[in-house]
Amino acid sequence: MKGATHFSKIWISSIVLLTLASDQLVKVLTRLEIVPQSYNSVIKDYFIVTNVENTGAMLGFGQDFPPLVKRIFFQAIPLLVLGILLYRILTKSSFKPLSLTAYALVIGGGLGNLIDRIVYGSVTDSFQLRFAFLRTGIFNLADVAVTIGIVLLLYEMVKSKTLSL
Repeated sequence: MKGATHFSKIWISSIVLLTLASDQLVKVLTRLEIVPQSYNSVIKDYFIVTNVENTGAMLGFGQDFPPLVKRIFFQAIPLLVLGILLYRILTKSSFKPLSLTAYALVIGGGLGNLIDRIVYGSVTDSFQLRFAFLRTGIFNLADVAVTIGIVLLLYEMVKSKTLSL
């Protein structure tokens, strides 16, 4: 098994670490500077900064799960999946650059939220977008990275009609 090139490994590591570091920095600043549950308009009422601790998954799903179930579904399984994904992209040489970037964003964002779950027992969410009557859920940079990564993977899959892993 040949594996990823030296440049690919540096590229993957850089994206994962940059994503993880920026996510964690924003979360630390949010915990230190933003009053919990407050809503602070940054760009009129279109972009809101807040400080919400999410003990569930996306949009609070699973907040009421028993602690053991949360540990399994929100810590153990994601850790296993992220580890396998990282191993695969570091050891397989046939990934396209866009796919490498997408997977690295998913891994970096996934690790950012996983660290929060393990260290704090919840994920710090801090942003909300509002457009007229439309509002996003409250999210963080890790969520943005994972979403961009998935969109890039879907684009690559539609473009090439296949997805390698």
